[in-house]
Amino acid sequence: MMIPLFFTRLYKRLSLPLTPISIARFFLIGGLTGLLFGCSLVNVEDHRSPLNSQVQEAVDNARATLEKDLGNAVPSLNVLIQTPTQTYFASSIAPGQQPLTPGTNFRFASATKNFTAAAVMKMYQDGWLNYKALITDLIPGTNQPYVPATPDWNIPNKRTITIEQLLNHSAGVYDVDNDSVPGLNKESYVNYVLSRDSTHQFTAEEMLKPIIRYQLNYFDPTKGYHYSNTGYFILSRIIERVYSLKAGQAKTCTDYMYDHITGPASRVPLPIWFPYRANDVQMPQPSVASLIRRASGRQDGFGPVNMSGHVGEGNGYGTMASLNTYIRSLMKGENVLLPQTVKLLQTDVSAANPTYGLGTSYRQNLGYGHNGAIAGYLMTMTYDPATDVSVIAMLPMWDLTQGPNGDTTFGKCFNSMYDAAYAARAALGFPGKP
Repeated sequence: MMIPLFFTRLYKRLSLPLTPISIARFFLIGGLTGLLFGCSLVNVEDHRSPLNSQVQEAVDNARATLEKDLGNAVPSLNVLIQTPTQTYFASSIAPGQQPLTPGTNFRFASATKNFTAAAVMKMYQDGWLNYKALITDLIPGTNQPYVPATPDWNIPNKRTITIEQLLNHSAGVYDVDNDSVPGLNKESYVNYVLSRDSTHQFTAEEMLKPIIRYQLNYFDPTKGYHYSNTGYFILSRIIERVYSLKAGQAKTCTDYMYDHITGPASRVPLPIWFPYRANDVQMPQPSVASLIRRASGRQDGFGPVNMSGHVGEGNGYGTMASLNTYIRSLMKGENVLLPQTVKLLQTDVSAANPTYGLGTSYRQNLGYGHNGAIAGYLMTMTYDPATDVSVIAMLPMWDLTQGPNGDTTFGKCFNSMYDAAYAARAALGFPGKP
């Protein structure tokens, strides 16, 4: 039932020059003791238990199959799965590699969109905004619109786009991160800039300049579905403006995430971070560097990454344990959103794509959540209400050695992540791959 969020975008994306970010944006202290807010978040079953051994075997088999398909080594394939009674973790590794732990940090890329959607809907729940409103409407109780009433925000259809449409990708906002921009050698704006200055600090206004200059858009609002990172960058600016007005001082989207969604004062505090400065490129330890293998034989490893061009749509990092706690508690209505608000995340879909709601996708036998891909990382986080099972799967590698621009082997990597997640469920007696 669920189509891969990034597959239709992938073919287009990989036809562009292959830089670490160009592919990435297309489709995100020692074990659990690294969790900043305590190790009680996940109680992982002893690795010697029969059931955990079955999960480990399932993930080992998925990694072995991927290695055979690629004809090359796969550093690791990792799955954390929580059932109604227990949590299991498997890190399948190639010889000479160190296994990951549930507390290993990595970049979870577009899974950030689910957090951004949760933030918007928390503001809606608290009466701070109306997610059905036009982006040109006034923020409740103020004389300020959701987006600036200035020429550098005059994107096509500005006066008919709603916050809801940005959330479910039905606004038609052109994606200057994933798609090529006129005059930039068939590159996206973000790729073009970063390939020439990896330290560049992006702003929302500059991201909109090519859209305004060339009047770029996909369709009129509600007339289709087109995944748009830029649409979520706009949402991050809306969060920033609403929070700044409420706080009476300048705030960022990252400030709101920390203060209300993941930080110590939130309902479920978690060690999850959303860097927005170009110089904030390091993850805390322990972390795993990713790998991109190219047809030329070149291999690139990534750890530090400038995330300032991905605010609100792909700038998050954290651990498998923290993401599991987040998606499980959120989708059960036990985090910052009430059950009725969670239902909106899941069901307020566009007519053109009934499997994508408000920053939330659905995949049969895995449930609700989001996947992500950036700079060599692939991941998915899901919660299935039918079985009360949550799954986090992560592969810190892209293989681009086969197919047009590497799309064949990238697809194999992407699918193997889901194969491992389904296999782990099946190993524990739950419905697996449809």
